[in-house]
Amino acid sequence: MLPTEFRLRSAAEFAAATRRGARGASRTLVVHLYRTDRTAGPRAGFVVSAKVGNSVVRHRVTRRLRPLVREALGDLPAGTDLVVRALPAAAGVSSGRLGEDLRVAVGTALDSARRRRR
Repeated sequence: MLPTEFRLRSAAEFAAATRRGARGASRTLVVHLYRTDRTAGPRAGFVVSAKVGNSVVRHRVTRRLRPLVREALGDLPAGTDLVVRALPAAAGVSSGRLGEDLRVAVGTALDSARRRRR
């Protein structure tokens, strides 16, 4: 479980990150990175839809992603909101593959965010 101060909680926070944030994708994940004016640490939220699988599968994917995202939050600047959206392929891959896909997607989103700021 992520501590409360590191979680996105409201629909408005998710919507802001997905609509205005920089996007990065991999085979199993899509991430949205949104830089806010907050001075507190980065926050994260998960979107795992029914397309990924039934409730058991969705919760398994979320449980496997949580420690990977917790580690990734340490590399993000303060005030960053990160939304991780699992694609259907996430249900059938290993945690190692999810970790690699997360690193690729976050890296792509960070590059995109840097280009936007210029």
